[in-house]
This record gives sequence, structure tokens and C-alpha cells, in this order.
Amino acid sequence: MVEIDVIEQKPLTMVELKSKFDSIKKDNKELNFRATKVDAYLSDFVSLDLEKIKDLYQKLDGLGLRLRDRHIVKILDTMPSDVETLKVLFSGEALSLKQEELKKIVDMISN
Repeated sequence: MVEIDVIEQKPLTMVELKSKFDSIKKDNKELNFRATKVDAYLSDFVSLDLEKIKDLYQKLDGLGLRLRDRHIVKILDTMPSDVETLKVLFSGEALSLKQEELKKIVDMISN
């Protein structure tokens, strides 16, 4: 059996995934069942453009908080509108942020 070596693991936002998926769709004329479902899901739930997401990613990364890539991706995928929703996102994580830090994140996402 062929063994696959994972070179890098990097979380992707749904917008980045849609962009990569669109380029794959151009190469492959016909999609399989699972790929069709992924395409339908991304079409329904992705509303922002790639440049806006990259800009927000850089801003969140530049805040100097203890956010890892996966945390930032989770924030960008859900775009929480208030602090309580943001707290729910991190409820299962070993991450503790102060109320002011949470407020900074929500304010940045809202603008």
C-alpha cells in the first residue's frame, strides 16, 4: 500500500477552502458525490471574499493575543457578533482570554 507523508498541517477557513475547491472544480469536469455535497455546503455558507478574510486574519494575528491558527480560523468561519458567542467557540479549548481581549476580537470582526 502507498504510504503518504504529511508535509504540513494548516487549518483553512471555509473561504480559503472554497477558493481551492473552485480551482479543483475547474480541473475536474465531473465531481463525485462527496465533492458535490462539499460544493453545495460552501456555496450556501461562504459569503465573504478571500481578500477580506486574509485581511481579518492578519489583523487578528497582529493583536498579540494567545490565539493559534486554528483559533483564528474558527473565529473567521463563524464570525461571532457578540462576546457570548465567542466564548462558546472557545468553551472546549484550553484557552483563556480576558473580557477586554474578547471584546477586541468582536469589535475587529464587526468592523
